[in-house]
Amino acid sequence: MPAAWRPERAEIALNLIGQIYRVEEDIRAAQLTGEGEAVPPTEAQQACGGVLLCLDRGAVSQAGLPAQQSLTEAMGYAREREAGLRVFLNDPEVPPDTNHLERALRVIPMGKKNWNFCWTEVGAELTGVAQSLITTCRLHDINPYDYLVDVLQRVGQHPARDIGQLTPRCWKAHFADNPLRSDLYRFTQHSHS
Repeated sequence: MPAAWRPERAEIALNLIGQIYRVEEDIRAAQLTGEGEAVPPTEAQQACGGVLLCLDRGAVSQAGLPAQQSLTEAMGYAREREAGLRVFLNDPEVPPDTNHLERALRVIPMGKKNWNFCWTEVGAELTGVAQSLITTCRLHDINPYDYLVDVLQRVGQHPARDIGQLTPRCWKAHFADNPLRSDLYRFTQHSHS
């Protein structure tokens, strides 16, 4: 079997990727935070950078691998997205993968049979938008009902230039402490008093 076809190269890549996750565990254990700003790289982050460099430059080179091989395709995919894949090196709050997002969005494909009857393509698209907003709210520890009630009331009077403030993450910082409520909310509060 020619060297290019041997599974050892894939095993080397998997071991290096495993090292990235071990370093990520160290970062979490150290409870580093950066509040979205670049922080000086820790030894763990530098180690991750070294692992990525090793993956990139030689330990698992694409040279000599058949174009249709899965490892070749995976390496090409990673190279095309290199800048995005390195973001986590400068901010300890950014994980090295999107597994947490994929788990949060899993409810959408699980419920797709229920949403087969959106009647139109536009209805299906709007269902996807609503599900994405709800999932994003949950990721930011926002009650989706409170968010949607507030934003649907606020959007008509909110300046268009500041529309970004109404995304769930920004809304939490600007409006979550004093959200607009529905009349139904006020009625239920009075009836419980």
